[in-house]
Amino acid sequence: MNLQVLRCPDCRGKLQPRATALVCHACSAAWPLRDGIPVLYREPWVRGPDKLLRYFYDGVPRLHDPLVRYGLPLWQVGGTEGEIRRGYLKRLRLDELHPGPAPVRFLEVSVGSGASIGLVRQAASAVPDLEYWGFDLSWGMMQLARARVRKTHQPAVHWVQGDAHALPFADGLFDRVLHVGGIGGFRDPAQALAEMCRVAKPGAPIVVVDEQLDPHRKNGLWPRLWFRAVTFYDDRPHCPTEALPPGVTDVVEEQLSRFYYGLSFRAPGKPA
Repeated sequence: MNLQVLRCPDCRGKLQPRATALVCHACSAAWPLRDGIPVLYREPWVRGPDKLLRYFYDGVPRLHDPLVRYGLPLWQVGGTEGEIRRGYLKRLRLDELHPGPAPVRFLEVSVGSGASIGLVRQAASAVPDLEYWGFDLSWGMMQLARARVRKTHQPAVHWVQGDAHALPFADGLFDRVLHVGGIGGFRDPAQALAEMCRVAKPGAPIVVVDEQLDPHRKNGLWPRLWFRAVTFYDDRPHCPTEALPPGVTDVVEEQLSRFYYGLSFRAPGKPA
């Protein structure tokens, strides 16, 4: 793992390796390693919906993929996981990525069970050595993602456990940033979006996907009940366009299915 990419979540200082931890050379904060994976957050930061949903994902991670694959078409009365994923992949503009003198880096915030990793690599086939960073708060989900990568013999992924409100990465680092299925449960979506913009390169495409009941469809009692059941943790599930930081461009909000929106935009600043 390239430690030049990582930063201390407390002060954004550079991290240095020790036997069982990474230590910030600026503030001396120590961050543990768990099975070789940096754990770059503090437990008191995790509260409210973040904490509730982590209990769920850590407790029953193996139920996640079957529920999404087989339950989603039933819950939302049509629409599949594949349709949703194809919808947001096109907004990442992966076909515009090409090898260069610097590494091409991709960050997935809330990597979950890793379902997007293979799809992204396939769509970005022009960059076979794409540097993929999988970031999540849930240890249970990250283990599923690691197992998926090993089982499918995909190239290595750089794993980091942390809090999306304080991404432990240097500024202006990633060529693409993706987040699927979690921001509605974040305690501060605006802060998470600002962090995604901070770590993205100027003008880099960012895509955020989560739950919103399609306002342009006729939603009967069944889909409305199911939608409320799966979004019980969120008072107002919606696309957080109002929470975007100043300076973002090319903002597109679209409904990917009855239950899911896609929000795509470019990080502030002009591409180099």
